[in-house]
Amino acid sequence: MVTDYSATVLAAYRFTQPSTQLQNAAFCNVTVSYTHPIMEAWLPTAENWNRRLQAVGGGGWAAGRFFLSYKAMEGALADGYATLTTDAGLASSRDPAPWALVSPGNVNLYNLQNLGSAPLNEASPFYASCSQGGRQGLMLTQRYPTAFDNIAIVMNMLGTYPHTCKIDTLIAAAISSCDGLDGMVDGVIGNGQDVEACLATFDPFALAVRSISNCSSSPMAWNISHAAAAVVNATWHGLNPGADLTAASTSSNGQSGVAATNCSSSGTCVGAPSELSLPWLNLFINKDPSQTGSSNLAHPQFNDLVKAGTREFRSIIGTDDADLSAFQKAKLTVKKINNVIPPKSTEEYYKAVAGNTADGIQVGDFFRHFEVPGLGHCYGGLSGPPTGLFAQLRDWVENGTAPEQSSVVLNGTGGNRILCPYPRVARFDPTCGDALVERCWSCVGDSHGVKSPWIEL
Repeated sequence: MVTDYSATVLAAYRFTQPSTQLQNAAFCNVTVSYTHPIMEAWLPTAENWNRRLQAVGGGGWAAGRFFLSYKAMEGALADGYATLTTDAGLASSRDPAPWALVSPGNVNLYNLQNLGSAPLNEASPFYASCSQGGRQGLMLTQRYPTAFDNIAIVMNMLGTYPHTCKIDTLIAAAISSCDGLDGMVDGVIGNGQDVEACLATFDPFALAVRSISNCSSSPMAWNISHAAAAVVNATWHGLNPGADLTAASTSSNGQSGVAATNCSSSGTCVGAPSELSLPWLNLFINKDPSQTGSSNLAHPQFNDLVKAGTREFRSIIGTDDADLSAFQKAKLTVKKINNVIPPKSTEEYYKAVAGNTADGIQVGDFFRHFEVPGLGHCYGGLSGPPTGLFAQLRDWVENGTAPEQSSVVLNGTGGNRILCPYPRVARFDPTCGDALVERCWSCVGDSHGVKSPWIEL
């Protein structure tokens, strides 16, 4: 029995729920150690329990039972939930090297399966997580549809590594050029059609050779290079224009970007590979922990490795099954995050689910996808998280009130905005007068029952 347990839990650790205080809590910590995995549940006292269970997932290479899992559990406990997590037998390390291989050349498929799906088949009505935990949540809907009632979830080719300042300057230019497409200039490019319009009209190569003299990370003067323009142009067709590619801005959440570099005082830069990508390529696809060639791949080689990984491991860790027919009595919301995970893939998955939905059933009856323009990976960035979305999801499950929009506060201006379920988008009404007021925004566009044309053809 744990007593007098207190904690401050910020919204950044809860993703779709607000900050909260856990004060002088008493709960039972039930930790079950099997031969391999460990399951940990925190059970509040009877008078403080809301008769609901909230499970949390992992992050990065951790399946659960690490810092972020525990912060989410503290928040759940403060709200009256019983809560649980599991390490899937992989301990709490975010480095997969100790468990990835049985021997050189042989992937430990049992451990990878544990990370992928095995720890998820638990009868729990609520689940909230992000990143790796979000992937686990999608796996839940696809493999264990009755488990939860609802779920809230180029440089090597060029031979040069552009300085962070050059890439960040191009990002700022894209935001400046496309910011007003949603009807308001506020530092955030809107979603959906605004992103497509930005990709069609903004040309990063037009800024090549422009001088930069106000770089906060270097006293040197720079010219934007053709290589920097090529990097952002290639990356933005997977990520949104305005995505924080370097994670060097003051609004970043401190995680490495997909186009990050490490630069010396003289301006010489080298690549800073993602902590997720190199272990996947070296340990699981190449099956060689001493492999160094993965950090210096040409595009065709990289594509070959990605395809090889998909062929070998899709059945274990893939989450692209668009048939959610067994999940239709439950509810699913997905929050899009846009500086690490390519948002188009989530959009295409939603379309695929819509295309696989039976006649007479609208995909919006059980699955709603909310894009969050300006949000970093899980938290941070120019947009705050939709802290009321989890409560809306619960209301949808228990009372049948589907979320038609969700409130969000911009970190940059403090203004109140709304998020809309895809394919609808938020639009400002200029006759209302104040873009910082939520009532001046509304959701416009198609209904939730969109069917993807490319699926129906």
